[in-house]
Amino acid sequence: MKNLFKKLLIPFLFFLIQTNTSNSANKNDIYKKIDLFSEVLEKIDKEYVEDVNQSDALDAAINGVLQSLDPYSAYMSPELFENLQTETSGEFGGLGIEVGMEHGVVKVISPLDNSPASRAGVKAGDYIVKINDIQVQGKSLSEAVDIMRGPVGSDIEITVRRRGEKKALNFKITREIIKVASVKSRIIDQKTGYLRLTSFNDNSSKQLKKEIKKFKKNTKIKNYILDLRNNPGGLLSQAIKISDFFLDNGEIVSTKSKRKSENRKWFAKKGDLIKNDTIIVLINYGSASAAEIVAGALKDHKRAILIGENTYGKGSVQSIIPLKNDGAIRLTVSKYYLPSGKSISEIGVTPDFKILESSDDFKLNSETDNQLNFALKLLNG
Repeated sequence: MKNLFKKLLIPFLFFLIQTNTSNSANKNDIYKKIDLFSEVLEKIDKEYVEDVNQSDALDAAINGVLQSLDPYSAYMSPELFENLQTETSGEFGGLGIEVGMEHGVVKVISPLDNSPASRAGVKAGDYIVKINDIQVQGKSLSEAVDIMRGPVGSDIEITVRRRGEKKALNFKITREIIKVASVKSRIIDQKTGYLRLTSFNDNSSKQLKKEIKKFKKNTKIKNYILDLRNNPGGLLSQAIKISDFFLDNGEIVSTKSKRKSENRKWFAKKGDLIKNDTIIVLINYGSASAAEIVAGALKDHKRAILIGENTYGKGSVQSIIPLKNDGAIRLTVSKYYLPSGKSISEIGVTPDFKILESSDDFKLNSETDNQLNFALKLLNG
């Protein structure tokens, strides 16, 4: 194993040293670390109680380096990368949850509306510790997601840990074709237009604009509620377009990267689609990424009142970079910054009014929906 490891690592080592402008002491330190790692692998090969697949061990080492950077960077084997490329757009067999990685455990960012997971009771912030009695800790995010996917109609059991619950919770879920309905709308109390945005897909802005135009035909509507709860995000371009619907000017978001050429800023164009009518944005811990960009931009420009809970804090951009072995890495290449200059990463967006969600799943116009009811009371004085 030691010889195999050195054979694979030497070309990378030479590249690292050639591109490293630090002194020779740092280069020697790199050599020492490489020797130490190869020694550890050799000890595992000789002393570990069971045989270890050398290729799998090196894949785990690569993935360990990437996951040490942040929860979103990961290695994808050729098989996992092929699965990613062949997924059908908009529909897939699964549970209907957006997940991330935190401290080596899969964490639910958000369950999609009316998905098998949300109907079973899975909530944003849950930690998935077992999948069909398979321990999740130690597996990459891609590996865990691959286990959760399966034939439509087949059952899966997941075990989660939830804040405030002493015992682990078990959920038996039947996999379904997941169809993402991006925009839902209705009129509340005759003068308030309610818009629920569940994700930021290719046509989300078109759908949202269509619903807003329908509301504008009703002259009684003077208030809007934009519900971004449990919205895991999506396309940056859609977040920019949707923010622009409610702004007349000013910065929406910026990205900062190691490469200066990729540092960018996006600004709103003149024209507020709802003509400066009152807007309230509902957010919770399941609001992430693109949802946080919209909420943060509207808050920073004092264009909207935010009600709910602090958002997830997913403020980074990942690129899928193919590798020579037909696998790929998912690597964080830049971070989002709000108009105020604040980063979203690991901080999230803070609401103007902190209203905790009820223990029940929120339902439109339900008496148990604390956040929506507070928004309506605020609008009605």
